[in-house]
Amino acid sequence: MNHFDYLDGELHCEGVSLTDIARDVGTPVYVYSSATLERHYNVFAGALNASPALRSPKGEAPLVAYAMKANSNLAVLRTLALQGCGADTVSEGEIRKAMTAGVPAEKIVFSGVGKTDAEMAFALKAGIYQLNVESRPELDRLARVAASLNMIAPFVIRINPGVGSGGHAKITTGGARDKFGISAEEALKLYADAAAHRNLAPVGIACHIGSQITDLTPLQAAFSRMKGWVEALRAEGLSVERLDLGGGLGVPYFNQPAPPHPVDFAEMAALTVGHLGLRYTFEPGRVIAANAGVLVSRVVHVHERIDSGQKFLVLDAAMNDLIRPALYDAYHDIRPVAAPTNDDSDIYDVVGPVCETGDTFTRNRELPRLRAGELVAFMSAGAYGAVMGSEYNSRPLAPEVLVRDGGFAVVRPRPSYDEMMAREPLPQWLEMGLEMGLDLGPELGLEPQGTRPRAASA
Repeated sequence: MNHFDYLDGELHCEGVSLTDIARDVGTPVYVYSSATLERHYNVFAGALNASPALRSPKGEAPLVAYAMKANSNLAVLRTLALQGCGADTVSEGEIRKAMTAGVPAEKIVFSGVGKTDAEMAFALKAGIYQLNVESRPELDRLARVAASLNMIAPFVIRINPGVGSGGHAKITTGGARDKFGISAEEALKLYADAAAHRNLAPVGIACHIGSQITDLTPLQAAFSRMKGWVEALRAEGLSVERLDLGGGLGVPYFNQPAPPHPVDFAEMAALTVGHLGLRYTFEPGRVIAANAGVLVSRVVHVHERIDSGQKFLVLDAAMNDLIRPALYDAYHDIRPVAAPTNDDSDIYDVVGPVCETGDTFTRNRELPRLRAGELVAFMSAGAYGAVMGSEYNSRPLAPEVLVRDGGFAVVRPRPSYDEMMAREPLPQWLEMGLEMGLDLGPELGLEPQGTRPRAASA
């Protein structure tokens, strides 16, 4: 369920018309629903909390650590933090954002295959819940970092279970050839070795097999293997306190079968790994954020080829604003903001203004007939939308707006062109040359200091 509906002939987010937001903020613009974010988190967490089999020996409910990579806007994070949500992070920047948004350090997980020493040191000093170690070299570095700080590092080892799944090859993370995690045989040995290290505290194991998973079968297969590895570690006399089962549960993108409900997911998890006497962690991202957001765009014009009759619906949003269709061939439902008053429709290729053929959102899509100046909304754009945006073609980042009830706030403004230019200071020799119409660097003996090197001539 989401809170985007037609009211009085216009698409609204909760009680706010998307037309009003577009008028006040401009387009393209991302719009998020507070009510949907809160509902999705509480449905997911509530399903897990309702299962006695998933409670720890101390009676603790599973830790739900929202996967920030899906949408890391501070206002989104704050909305979830106020509901009691934790955070799954993959960089020092995400850890800092989570804490700034009010997520307690003891609810933060640090994942990722390429953590630097500085990032690991920051995480340890911050007192986060755990680091998810993904390779032997990373574990060796963690041990050195922890020793240098005279600290003990709590961590779990991420095992690659050899079960890959997801909506696209690029978002499958549990296959045997994917970069994530350690083979089970190596992981069990590393776990035993780390248990004897004075600065390391192995507390459990983890897995994550992919994103946009719409069938519980691969998840159940991976969870079953994790259960076996927990039992194998315990059989060796090793303590296992936690089991991190990742995220990946899919969402309805309107052209796919409805994915499993969180209640069904929780029941499967309880039956598969319940009663192991562990603290469980889950890391949902897309299932919380995707259908809580839309991207609103304005039609620039309709270009019809005279020879073929092919119609291009040209929008002011582009692949730099929403890259999923270009990157993953992803599908987004596209709805007119003004409810159609008749059944007239056309077949469109929906494209943006970026100078790439890949800047195509969809081909041969039947949509209500649209004209220049009208607004459309890309549905299910709250995850992997604004967070993956760029300023390609020197296009300003789309602003983000958060709605609550009948009001809204801009939670990331659109940068001005002057602000964009100010982030790229010219070196002194180019500044002087610009003023005089010359490149005076060589004549004045100026050397680059702390600036980008000159581009090589072609």
